[in-house]
Amino acid sequence: MRRGSFQDDTVDYAAVGATQAADLMHYPPERSIPAEETLRIGSGEARFRAAGESLLSWGALRGAGLRLSDVRPASGPMYSGVGFDEEGNALAPSRTEADQRFDADGTPFVGAGTNVHVRGRVAGMRADAELRVIFVVEETRRVGFALGTVGGSVVHGEESFMLDWLPNDEVWFTVRAFDAPSAPAYRVLKSLVRRRRRVLFTRYLQAISPLYPKPS
Repeated sequence: MRRGSFQDDTVDYAAVGATQAADLMHYPPERSIPAEETLRIGSGEARFRAAGESLLSWGALRGAGLRLSDVRPASGPMYSGVGFDEEGNALAPSRTEADQRFDADGTPFVGAGTNVHVRGRVAGMRADAELRVIFVVEETRRVGFALGTVGGSVVHGEESFMLDWLPNDEVWFTVRAFDAPSAPAYRVLKSLVRRRRRVLFTRYLQAISPLYPKPS
């Protein structure tokens, strides 16, 4: 697992990495609303590899109708930073990683420490936020990353996107998040936070799954 060094902008919430905690749904960070959804998207190595390539080239966000701009990889070398085991416990850092990939449009792939500006509409309301890649996972049977809010969002918190290629050959896509309302309307009406998250999760899952048609 790799994670940025946070040498540039800092995120605007505590409990960084908590989307990987095993007990997130029962014990979310203070004043936040947790959410989790998972979907079987197929089976086999080819499906896993294709989904991983799409995910790390921002396929979930773009497929959800969000527009990305100002994608800024972390300055200086990235490193394999603090990771998390299956119980959510921190693991020691390991090797340095400075490789950078780009998609066909020249946009940098997801990388630890990358900042990105996201715009769009979710549940009928405007989405406009600065986000930061908290960590990236690229393992033999697991690929994913987490995004944390830096500023401008109607909520403070984190969301993670994880693909798992299981021993039985099934490939599953899981999205998890915790949101603490920041905009006045969201602080008063918590149902808006839950509705926003449901819409986003549905879009993310459909964007990566081959079972749903993709917009032309």
